[in-house]
Amino acid sequence: MPFSDIVGHERIVEVLRRSIRSGKTAHSYIFEGVPGCGRRKTALALIQAIFCPAASDDACGVCPACRKVAGGNHADIHWVSPLPDKRDISIDQLREMQRELALRPYEAPRKACIIEPAERMSVNAANSLLKTLEEPPGNAIIILLTENAAMLLPTIRSRCQPVRFAPLSPEHVRLLLERGGMEGASAALLAQMADGSMQRALVLDDETLAMRRELVLKHLGGLDAGRVATVFDASEELAGNRDEALETLDMLLSFARDMIHLAAGSSDIVNTAVRPALESFAAGLKLDRIMQIAGDIMETRAAVQRNANVKLALDQLFMKMATAAI
Repeated sequence: MPFSDIVGHERIVEVLRRSIRSGKTAHSYIFEGVPGCGRRKTALALIQAIFCPAASDDACGVCPACRKVAGGNHADIHWVSPLPDKRDISIDQLREMQRELALRPYEAPRKACIIEPAERMSVNAANSLLKTLEEPPGNAIIILLTENAAMLLPTIRSRCQPVRFAPLSPEHVRLLLERGGMEGASAALLAQMADGSMQRALVLDDETLAMRRELVLKHLGGLDAGRVATVFDASEELAGNRDEALETLDMLLSFARDMIHLAAGSSDIVNTAVRPALESFAAGLKLDRIMQIAGDIMETRAAVQRNANVKLALDQLFMKMATAAI
């Protein structure tokens, strides 16, 4: 997993490569971002580049050291995560990490440690980590992976170099899925629902999403402000639980974005498999109406994320959408 394999984080990669070339890598980093956005992969790429004897600022990917890092069995990398039966990372685990880092490297130029998820450290474990960050043993490098750096102690944040990973774009998720062998149409559908996370994309069921897509299109075609029952039927069938509602709203937003492109005269759309249906919807609406619908969908999604009543939120959205089509 050399830096050249990292997709969507070119600026971060260039900064890290420059630090390796100059010999000024930090002793400790906080890699912050949603799970599946590339934090862990970039952390391993950084360690691999430092451990690789054959390259200056990126790993060769083929030497024994690179293969061990990629295979997860390099003796000089120490992982710290909650034990299977525990919620938090314990102080005992941090003490064990400190003992490991205090030893001389077995074969690499430095020891390395990855703590994930760092926000799950107990209070005692976090306080124990502070001394290690203040006085890193040897030339060790410590990387904390977290979804939200604000959940870490301010004293820990102040001792680490922060690196903020944005969610992957749908285009990058689609590219990575296709690289993994997924068929193009399925990759495009899952990429729109993944929220910038490869982890989420890989656990989504593309067949279930395809069925939901057909259901959403059916209800979109039947919305009628003059027949309130069509609105209530749509929200009743599409609401489901909160996660399912968010998937539906993500799908609606993807449709709305494509309709904006179509209404503006562009054929560059994501949901090519349902293009005729989207063209039919867009044909009856002006561009400003479609943009209004997209805004309503985003507002509804935010409300659902804030624990709004799912059924009521969709009732209100579909009534707005039906009215916009008049």
